[in-house]
Amino acid sequence: MTSGICASTTRQIHIEERLARAHAAWRSGQADEAEIACREVVAIWPGQADAFYLMGLLAYASGNLDRAIAQMRQACHDGRAPPHYLSDFAELCRQSGRLPEGEQAARRAVALAPNFAGAWNNLGIILQEMLKLEESKLCLERVLALEPNSAEALNNLGNTCKRLGLIREAEVRLTSAIKLKPDYAEAYSNLANLLIDQGEYDRAEAMGRKALAINPRFADAYVNLAGVETARRRYREALGWLDALLAFAPVHGRALAARALTLKELDRLDEATQAAESAILATPESPEAHDAQGQVFQAMGQFRRALECFDRAIKLPGPAQRDAISNRALLLAEFGKLAEARTAFEDAARIFPHSAPVLFNLAELRTIAPGDPLIARIEAALAHEGLSVFDRTMLHFGLGKALLDAGDAARAFRHYDEGNRLKRATFAYDADATDRWMSEIAAIFSPDLLEANANLGARSDRPVFVVGMPRSGTTLIEQILASHARVRGAGERMKLQRLANEVHFPTAFRTLPGERLRAIGDAYLGYVAPMAEGRKHVVDKMPANFALAGVIRLILPDARIIHCRRDPADTCLSCYTKLFAGQQAFAYDQTELGRFHRAYQRLTAHWRAILPPSHFLEVDYEALVDDFELQVRRMLDFLELPWDPRVLRFYETERPVRTASSSQVRQPLFRSSAGRSRRYEAQLRPLLAELGGW
Repeated sequence: MTSGICASTTRQIHIEERLARAHAAWRSGQADEAEIACREVVAIWPGQADAFYLMGLLAYASGNLDRAIAQMRQACHDGRAPPHYLSDFAELCRQSGRLPEGEQAARRAVALAPNFAGAWNNLGIILQEMLKLEESKLCLERVLALEPNSAEALNNLGNTCKRLGLIREAEVRLTSAIKLKPDYAEAYSNLANLLIDQGEYDRAEAMGRKALAINPRFADAYVNLAGVETARRRYREALGWLDALLAFAPVHGRALAARALTLKELDRLDEATQAAESAILATPESPEAHDAQGQVFQAMGQFRRALECFDRAIKLPGPAQRDAISNRALLLAEFGKLAEARTAFEDAARIFPHSAPVLFNLAELRTIAPGDPLIARIEAALAHEGLSVFDRTMLHFGLGKALLDAGDAARAFRHYDEGNRLKRATFAYDADATDRWMSEIAAIFSPDLLEANANLGARSDRPVFVVGMPRSGTTLIEQILASHARVRGAGERMKLQRLANEVHFPTAFRTLPGERLRAIGDAYLGYVAPMAEGRKHVVDKMPANFALAGVIRLILPDARIIHCRRDPADTCLSCYTKLFAGQQAFAYDQTELGRFHRAYQRLTAHWRAILPPSHFLEVDYEALVDDFELQVRRMLDFLELPWDPRVLRFYETERPVRTASSSQVRQPLFRSSAGRSRRYEAQLRPLLAELGGW
C-alpha cells in the first residue's frame, strides 16, 4: 500500500516538475524546450490534458493550426478539462472552419462556467458564422452583461448585428468598441466591411487603412480593402491588396478565395482555378472556398463541376453557405434549367425568408400575377430597419418588377426610381466626360486613320463581335448564332477592352505602328482560340465594345461586327428596370441614361459611315421580331455560314447565358417587348425628354 502511494506521488511530482519546466520555457520563448518537457509528461501519462493543451498553444504559435487542433482536441477529451481549454479549442475550430465541433466545445465550456465571459464570446462568434444569429446575439449580450466595457464583445456583437440586418445597431456597437479601445484594428476593419455594404466606399477605405496603420499585418483589413476595390469594380487594385496579404500569409483561406473571385472578374480563369484550389487546401471545411471554386467553374462554363462545388459549400456551415445556395440556383438558371432554379430559390426562401437576393431572383425568374404572395413578402422584407444599401436596392428592383408584371405601373416605378437612386448614389459618374470620350473616339478613328492602317492587324475571321446598348438584343443574337453548328458563343468578354486600355485607348491608336496593332490582334486571337473548340467563329457579345469598333477594324481587319439596334425608349426602359450585375454607371438616372444613348447613337452613326458593310452589319430588334428568318439569314450570309435550321429554335440550345437576358433567350421570340415603353410614358418623362421625344 505504502509503496503504491509513493509511486503515484512520485509520478505526480515528475509530471508537475516537467509541466512547470514546460511553462517556464514557454514564457521565456524557448518553444523547443517546452515541447520536449510536454512530451516527457505524456510519456509518463499518455492522456495528460495540461501537456496536450500547452502543445496545442505551441503549435498554434508556430502557425500549425491543424496540429494545434489535434493537440487541443486531445486535451479536451479529458472529462476534467477546465472551461478555458474548451473555449480555446472552440476558437481554433472556428478558425479552421470546423464550426460544429467548435460549437460543441464552447457549449461545454459555458455549461461548466456560466459566468465565463470568454467562453460566451467564443460561442457567440461561432454561432454567428453558423448563421444562428439570434442566439449569437444573446450570447454576446451575455458577455456585455458580465463585462460591460469589453471592446471585443462590442466588436463581435456589431458583426452579428450586421448579419441580422441591424445596420444602425451594428455601427453603434463597432464605434463603441473603438471608443473603448482606440487602437482596436479589428473593429476598424469590421466597420470598413459594414460601410462597404452601405456603399460608403471612401469611409470604408479610410477605416481599413486605419486598421492597417495600427496593425500592418492584420489580415482581415487587407481582405476588406480588397472588398472596397471590388465594390468599385477596380479589380486590379483589389488584387494588389490580396497579394500583399498573401505575401506574409500565403495560406490565408479567405484571401485565396477572394483572389480566385477577383481573378475571375479579370478573366484570368486559369489563375483563378489555382487560387480556388489553394483556398480549399488551406480551409477544406470552409464553404467560402468551395463557393469560390464553383463560381470559377461557372465562369468557365463547366456546369457539373460548378454544381458539385456549390453542393459541397451548401453542406458546410458558415456565412458563405447562404451565398452558395443562391449561386447554385443562379447556375441552374444560367444553363436554362429555369424550373429547377425557381424551385431552388423557393427552397432558399424557406431557409432565409428575408434574403434580398433570394426574393429578388424569385421575382426575376417568373411572371408575377396580381395578388401574388411574393409581393407582400418583398414588402415585408423592405420594412425591416437597417437593411444594407445593396439589399434595399435589390428589394426595390424586385418589387418594381413584381408590380410591373402585376399591372401596377405607378407603384412599380416608385420602387424602380428608389432602387435606381440608391444604386446611383454608390458611385461617381460624369456624363460630360462620357460625351467628350465618345466624341474623342470618333475624332481619332477617322477614315484616314483606318485607311492608313488597313490590313496591318492580325488576319483571322474567327472573331465575331456583337455590340450595342445593353438590353438591345445582343444576348438574343448571340444565342441565335451559337445555335449554329459552326459557331461558339463566348458570352461577354472583357479581353478586348483590357487590350485596348493597356495601350491607352483611344489616344495611343493615333500613332500605334502596324506591328503593335498586329501584336494586339494576335493576343486577342490567342485568347479566343481555346474557346472555338474547332468551330469557325467565336462570338464575343460584350455590348460596350460598340466603342471599340475602330480598334477591332485596326487589330483584326477580317473580324465581323454585328451591331444590335432597338427602339431607344424601349432599350432605355429595359436598362432602367434592370439591376445589372456589372456597373453600367449610365443606367441609373433617366436623364443620364437618355444622354448616354444619344452619345452612343452619334458614335455608332460614325461607325456606320466609315466601316465597310462587308464587316459591319446592323440588325434591328424590331425587324428580327417582324421577320425572324429573314434577319437570321442576313446574319448567316454576313458570316459566310451555311443555313442551319437549329438557329430557328435557338431557345432549345443548351449553353450558359450569364446576362440579364438569360431567361428571355430560353423561350421563343414574342412581340410583346416591342414598343413597350409607350405604356409608361407618364413614368418616363425625364428619359423621353432627353431622347428628344421618342
